[in-house]
Order: sequence, then C-alpha cells, then structure tokens
Amino acid sequence: MPGIDAMPEALTRVTREIHRASLTGKLFAAMLAVNVLVISAMAVGAQLSFERGFLGYLEKQEVKRLESSVGPLALAWRDHGSWNFLRENRSLWHEIMRPYAPASYPVSGSAPLPRLPVSSLIGTNTRFTLLDARGAYVFGNPSFAAVSPRRPIVVDGKTVGWLLMVPFKRATEAGDLRFQKTQREASWIITIAATLLAILTTLWMARALASPLRRIASATHTLAGGDLSARVPTVSGGDIGQLEHDFNHLAQTLESAERMRSALVADISHELRTPLAVMSGEIEAIEVGVRPMSIEAVRSLGGEIKRLSRLVDDLYDLSLADVGALRYHHEQLDVCETLRSALRRSARRLGDAGLALHADLPEEPLWVRGDERRLQQVFTNILENVVRYVDAGAAVFVTAREDARTVRIDFDDSGAGVPDAYLPSLFQRFYRVEASRSRATGGAGLGLPICRGIVEAHDGRIDASRAPQGGLRIAIELPRLQEPK
Repeated sequence: MPGIDAMPEALTRVTREIHRASLTGKLFAAMLAVNVLVISAMAVGAQLSFERGFLGYLEKQEVKRLESSVGPLALAWRDHGSWNFLRENRSLWHEIMRPYAPASYPVSGSAPLPRLPVSSLIGTNTRFTLLDARGAYVFGNPSFAAVSPRRPIVVDGKTVGWLLMVPFKRATEAGDLRFQKTQREASWIITIAATLLAILTTLWMARALASPLRRIASATHTLAGGDLSARVPTVSGGDIGQLEHDFNHLAQTLESAERMRSALVADISHELRTPLAVMSGEIEAIEVGVRPMSIEAVRSLGGEIKRLSRLVDDLYDLSLADVGALRYHHEQLDVCETLRSALRRSARRLGDAGLALHADLPEEPLWVRGDERRLQQVFTNILENVVRYVDAGAAVFVTAREDARTVRIDFDDSGAGVPDAYLPSLFQRFYRVEASRSRATGGAGLGLPICRGIVEAHDGRIDASRAPQGGLRIAIELPRLQEPK
C-alpha cells in the first residue's frame, strides 16, 4: 500500500533531520519522545483498567439483578399460567422489571413489586431476554447469544422459562456506556493537556541542559581559532561541571605550553646569538687588524665554538628525552662506583672554584639497573651547576644510602641557596634564578632539565629542596635492584 510504503521513508527523513538538529533540538526530541510514550502508556493503562475494572464491576451487579428479577417473573407466571399475558400487554414487562419498594408482585391488587438491588446506571429494559421452557424467544431483547448469562424461572419445582441478560458490550444505549464515553473523553483531554505540559517542560529542560554544552562548544571554537585565553564559567554541577573544569584546565595548559614555547624559542635564539656574536666580533676584529691573529684569539674562538656545540648537544639530548628517544643501555651496576667516578672527574673543577668536597658513600655496593654513562652525565651536570652557582669558600656534601625499595643520593651545598618559591622552577628549560648572571658563568639552564629526563627514564625521581647546611639540595631516588646477580 502507498501509505504503508511511505512510512519508512518518512521515518528516515525524520531521523536525518534529528541528526542535523542542534544539541537543544536533539535533547528536546529525545525527552519529548520519552514523555509521549509514558503518557500514551498511562492513557492505555487507564483505559484498560477502566474497562476491566469498572465495567467488570457493573457486569457483576447485573448478574445480581438477573438473579433478583427471576422472582417477580415467577410470581407473574403463577398468576397467569403462561407467558401470553406479556404478548397481550407489553407494558407489564416494564412494570415487572422496574425496581420498586419492598413488597410482593401485584397479582391482582396494587401492591408494589419487591425492590431489586441494581445500579441505576444500567439500562434494564434493553438488557433482558425472556425464553420459555423450550428456549423459544418470548419477550425482551432479541439480540441474545447462547453464552449470555441466564437463570431458570421455577414455579412449583418446574422450569417454566429462562431469563437471559444480553452481554454488557451489546447494550448500545445504556447509561454505563454513556459514562464510559464521558470517561474516555476526559482521558483524551487529560492526555492532550499532559502532552502540552510535557512539551513546554521538555523545551525548558532541553535548553537548560544544552546551555552549558553550548558555552563549552563556543569556547572550543574560540580556542581552536587560536585564542588560548578562552574559558567557560564553572556554574554547573556533576559531570557537566567536571567537563567545564577540565576544559578550563586544558585551555590553561595550552596557554602555558604556548608561553613556554615562545619563551623557549626566545631563549634558544638568545643562547645561540651570544656565542655567534662573540665569534663574529672576534673575526671582524682580526679582519680589520684591530686584533692580531694569535693563539689567544684562536683559543677564544675555540671556546665559543665549544660552548655553542655544548648548547646544541644539550638541546638535542633534551629533545630526545622529551620524546623518549634517548638511547639507554640498562644493566646491573653499583651506583656508588659510578658516583665515585663522577666525583673524581669533577674534583679538580670543584677545587679550582674554591669548593670543598665531602663524600659519604658506603663501602657496600648500591645496586640499581641503569645506564652508567647517562647516570654519570646526571652526576656531572649537578656538580657542574655547583661549580657555576655556588660561591667560593662553600662546601659540597655528597651522600648515598639505600632502604628496602630505593637508593637515594643527595647533593648538598652550604652556599646561599635558592628561595623556596623558585625551587619548583629549577627543572624548567633555560631557567636561572639570577637572570642577570653571565651566560658564560651561569650556563644555559638546560642541565637540570636533562637530569630530570634521564632520572625519570630510570623510573626514578629528582627533587630540589633546602639543604640542612643552608644551601641547595638535589635529591635523586632510583629503584633498588632487589636481587642483584
């Protein structure tokens, strides 16, 4: 059929439009569909409850009426001896079947009929059918069925007829059906009113639920356009509130990353420009004859080249550590022996800087699993920072110990130290507490970030804190090898 064939196509179009709709439209459609289904289910349930409950109750009352109507008919048959009196006087049927005050059937006088226990809602005269003893129709509603409720009419022990009641659904003019119609109309009115209320409530709820999501979507578009200052107000609760908080945290992280990127580019440019400017000046002075070509000039140029090479190597190592591409050769090693080797190489540098070295290392080996060359790089970088930043006359204390799970190495100095507010920033790239310090003396600020990358690659941690001697403490924790071979 054309109408049936068009239904799937119509549903497809509706589904496509819902997918194209805004978030508010989708929420409205979903909640409205749920509300309509609930209201429809309640309406159908109420109708079924009415039909099976109230109408069933009326049918039970009519059965009682049927049983109580047998007596008056039996009295009438006893008075007349047959059912012919009903054919001759049709009005007697209505008189016999009508409810009266308590008394007996008026066979010959004017006494009232017995009162019958029936509901006034039931159309009496249209519901009963009278059959004779052989089952032939005598009077009443001719539209009866073989399964209609019936009761025998007995006079002196002899069945003289049958009284039948037409099933309830067959009566078309009864008051109970008018009541049923009234109830059905009231149900339709209630259903329509509930649907309109559901539409208004659903529209308000859809807008209220979609409002924070629209704000997040708008802020996301702004963020994608390059404005990293975009934020959303955290006014919601639950999952939406958590989403707002996470978005703001993401935007703040991106903004911080962008600032760090810009600062990194500026720092790299400055660090590269300084040695290049020195070499350019040296070469230009030699070219114009201001400075003679001598061993000192060559050494100066070589020093700047070494510094530039060291900076490039540090940047390369740092970039490899960031992406996890720095090569490691992990093996079982005694970290104390590795630390002693680094101390021996740095002892002369520490002495030339006027720093006293005190090492407290155990005689027993401290076993870890790591890359000896990279760990020596960590220890050397830390000691090199001590040489650059700690004033002459101070002391350096290096200790190592272990517990059940970790090996801890502390580098303490008795210098001026670092303010507590600057401690978390020491492991940032190009960070220096004294921005005015000469780069030739203070370095590029890449040593500790490289150390952090290497230590974390060994599943360890590195922290900065105040040393008991008043200076700076750099603490390294590495996983202890539980069963060394």
